[in-house]
Amino acid sequence: MNQKIAVLIPCYNEALTIAHVIKKFQHVLPQSKIYVYDNNSTDDTITVATQAGAIVRSVVKRGKGNVVRAMFMEISADIYIMIDGDDTYPVEDVNKLIQPIVEGKADMSIGDRHSNGSYKEQNSRNFHNFGNNLVKNLINKLYQENLKDIMSGYRGFNNDFVKHFPIHSKGFEIETEMSMHALDKGFKIVEVPIGYSDRVEGSVSKLNTYSDGLKILRTIFRLFKDYKPLAFFTSFATLFFMLSLAVGVPVIIEFIRTAYITLVPSAILAVGLMLISIMSLFIGFLLDTIVRQHREDFELLRLSKK
Repeated sequence: MNQKIAVLIPCYNEALTIAHVIKKFQHVLPQSKIYVYDNNSTDDTITVATQAGAIVRSVVKRGKGNVVRAMFMEISADIYIMIDGDDTYPVEDVNKLIQPIVEGKADMSIGDRHSNGSYKEQNSRNFHNFGNNLVKNLINKLYQENLKDIMSGYRGFNNDFVKHFPIHSKGFEIETEMSMHALDKGFKIVEVPIGYSDRVEGSVSKLNTYSDGLKILRTIFRLFKDYKPLAFFTSFATLFFMLSLAVGVPVIIEFIRTAYITLVPSAILAVGLMLISIMSLFIGFLLDTIVRQHREDFELLRLSKK
């Protein structure tokens, strides 16, 4: 295969495992260039990765999203593989992961840890499993899809996806943003079942279950608003419409019975809520038109680069 392959490994304090990951790729995918992007590690990650033979670069701004942004901007290749440096993902599955990219069946391939049950078996943090399922179900419902692993950090990409992905996330919510961007912009996605192993003893996860979980939910909320504005604002319009009815129906009943309105504050509140509902609906329609135009412009941009 004559295509240029880049292995991208974002790292923060992975001195214990990074050399093992690099050596595996050198054996399994010897034609690839291996890049380690260090994110202000306080251990010997840079030294170990350099000695193992990787091309090592540094990103000062903290957060995995910032690291991935730098990787995608600086590196040019035909095929990209992104993997964490903690040795939890099976490097030996990399050829299965890039096969859909090589064959043109996928713009992004995702290492699916859930189909064979390995993630649930190896990961003892029940709240992580709950959070993964919540995010997966929300996004699948939003796009009428059936993806199994929205948040996997083991992925393959072609050049088209990498160079047309505007990254906004700063931290671990980057995988969620990748999945939603691919679904929204019509990129082809293929999930490849892989194994998963928990971290080796002494290796510490950088993911904070609660704070990073909230960031991911906030990212979904933001992307829901940006990518699906009609559904987003229609939800608010419906809520305010129901509240308006709840407040206003007693006022209407009173007027029908007596031809008078004594519940003046309720009448004013009901009218205000109904106006908010109507405004939300119109904002949704307006933004939906803009987003649809943006999708068309994005598609024309992709076609012009081919």
